[in-house]
Amino acid sequence: MNKVVDVKKRNSHVLSSVKTLFASALLACTSLSTFAQECLSDGLETTPNDNFEAVTTSSLLDTTTDLVWKRCAEGQTWDDSTCSGEAVKYTWQQALVLAHEASNDDLLGWRLPNVKELATLTERDCVRPAINSSLFPATPPDDFWTSTPSADDPDRAWVVAFFNASHSIKEKDRFIYVRLVRTYTNE
Repeated sequence: MNKVVDVKKRNSHVLSSVKTLFASALLACTSLSTFAQECLSDGLETTPNDNFEAVTTSSLLDTTTDLVWKRCAEGQTWDDSTCSGEAVKYTWQQALVLAHEASNDDLLGWRLPNVKELATLTERDCVRPAINSSLFPATPPDDFWTSTPSADDPDRAWVVAFFNASHSIKEKDRFIYVRLVRTYTNE
């Protein structure tokens, strides 16, 4: 009789765990759909498509700033229609090294943007992510490193949040996304 009770308790516990797992999965799906990009329908776009020209299939020139941006965050690859793969987070020092290596690979001068440069990519009419998602698809709605260190704290640097177009300073040892930039040259 005790074995039957133990089996029923175990089955009840397993069923409860399955229900909890299902509820968590359902909540995750619901959460993902609630984090879809939202934009004002009657606002003035801050990064309209007309301001950008293709330099290569995976990079765009912002004609208002003469900056060339990689379409994908580091870790992602451009597949002619979107950014695929997972964006990778780096510490500030790793991001600086990554930019230096990217520049050495093709000699085009890729670098980590400063805070003012990266802020020009934010689409202030949109959130989650606050970027022109037709030009820069699959951008994580999160912080991205800039090359600008904090003036007050040597252990921190500026980030731009593509969740809501804000900027703040973060500890340099935190893992944060990266998007590289270079100055346009008539190549």
